Amino acid sequence: MTSFDPTAEILPESPAEIPPRSGAVLQAEDVEVQYEAADSPALSHFNFEVQAGEFVSFLGHSGAGKTTALRVIAGFEKVRSGYVRIGGRLVASAFAHVPPDKRRVGLVFQDYALFPHLSVKANIEFGLSSMSAKTRRSQVGKMIELTGLSGLESRYAHELSGGQQQRVALARALAPSPVVVLLDEPFSNLDRQLRSNLRREVRSILKQAGATAVLVTHDREEALSLADRVGIVNEGRVEQIGSPDEVYSCPSTPVVASLVGPCELVDGIVRGDMVETGVGMMPLVTPGSNGAVSDGSRVRALLRASELELSSRENGSTDPELTVAYREFRGEFTEFGVRMQSGEIVRVRRRSSEGFSQGDAVSVRPRGDSRVIVFPAD
Repeated sequence: MTSFDPTAEILPESPAEIPPRSGAVLQAEDVEVQYEAADSPALSHFNFEVQAGEFVSFLGHSGAGKTTALRVIAGFEKVRSGYVRIGGRLVASAFAHVPPDKRRVGLVFQDYALFPHLSVKANIEFGLSSMSAKTRRSQVGKMIELTGLSGLESRYAHELSGGQQQRVALARALAPSPVVVLLDEPFSNLDRQLRSNLRREVRSILKQAGATAVLVTHDREEALSLADRVGIVNEGRVEQIGSPDEVYSCPSTPVVASLVGPCELVDGIVRGDMVETGVGMMPLVTPGSNGAVSDGSRVRALLRASELELSSRENGSTDPELTVAYREFRGEFTEFGVRMQSGEIVRVRRRSSEGFSQGDAVSVRPRGDSRVIVFPAD
């Protein structure tokens, strides 16, 4: 499928159009997108809903389909099948395509896309030409106050910091009162500390504005800290969507588990309410809670670095023989790589950097009352 041509004719809506099934502000139903010369669809059976005032993030690796999904919502890509509705209005299907400027969608790009020859005030005012002069002044004033840009109205983009440019881009996106605001990797050009601060500012601004927002990112920290719900995108579809706590605590698949937090998936065998692994016996979350697993089943056990603890291996211990392969001090914690007899490495994170050195024989235990999630081996 080629990119959207804004000069192309808009196809008429079909009389047999299927009505929306919910009151969602943004809805995608069985959307499929196929690029020319591609062997497989960029999106296939892509489904999600966003409610009014909700902040949803799409998290996935490069090439998973999350940016294509954003372009479909914005109107820059056509769909081969399925439906996209914004504010209850059909904007994309096999027989209809509403152009980007008619969708009431606000966009915040990775590089901000500010007009360098326009002031802060003029950038924010750019999309308000249909309003009266009085209404424009009022709306621009509200956005400047909301985004904390007072005193910067006459400055140009090159005179602003990265964080200030980001707030101008957000103010410009919010000024026309869009149905939904789309944010495309908006923090990737900023240093780590500024990203952390600006994330909180952006979330606060969007919530104060009562905006409905969709963020796409490959950064798990951004996705989990910003969103009301997180959609995990893999191979062109939404693999799981739920609150940040839900997708972290109850991942539906190994792919989801690996995307939302540092972890290893190791082979194991269910033994009652425990799972036998290469690092030892681990208590299960709930036997069978992540698929059809039963006593004796071969599984993949999810081991998270932050939920494991190290101790010295005692002489005569029946624990598996494990050794410290590496130790890396990370400031807030120290990461230890523990090598199993199979050669696989399991990460363990501890607050203290002392106690263990490379080559030490160790045992691994769950930290506190942590329990292990398992997935069927197939």
